[in-house]
Amino acid sequence: MSVQLLRRLFTVDQYYKMLEAGVLKENERVELIRGEIVKMSPIGIHHAACVDRINELFFLRLAKTVTVRVQNPVRLNDNSEPEPDIALLQRRPDFYRTQHPQPEDVFLLIEVSDTTVKYDQEVKIPLYAENNIVEVWLVNLTQKCLEVYRQPTANGYEIVQTFKSGEIVSIQALPNVTFTVDEILGD
Repeated sequence: MSVQLLRRLFTVDQYYKMLEAGVLKENERVELIRGEIVKMSPIGIHHAACVDRINELFFLRLAKTVTVRVQNPVRLNDNSEPEPDIALLQRRPDFYRTQHPQPEDVFLLIEVSDTTVKYDQEVKIPLYAENNIVEVWLVNLTQKCLEVYRQPTANGYEIVQTFKSGEIVSIQALPNVTFTVDEILGD
């Protein structure tokens, strides 16, 4: 006999009410995924350095053409608001002061993974595809490669490419701007 556990799923609005009420702390490392409040892994040294490196690369090459957000929420739907490591967004004069970015605002989301590769591949990336995020990069620090996901469908991404050291990648929305995998990984 199997036991079925009942789960209480939350909306983004309920999630913010918990923050306002003090049930969740402002600096608590959690995100809302498919209605569940998920504790995020601690940020390790290599992970932090990679996020900083990518942020600087984007700042230097894309300044004033896009908005780059680091580890801030993107509202995918009414029950998911993840915090990707990097979000490359359409530029808005208010810098999203009145609402978090939504899928139509996103050019690219990046997840940097060392200890969370499987979770990112099996949970977050399919969630991004379901919500029509046009492009996702998974910086796989353990395998020293960059996984690029494009053309979202309800069942995942139609195009999945893996780039390794020495190879060049561009952002689908900005094809004239290129990066080497070595620049992304820092090798």
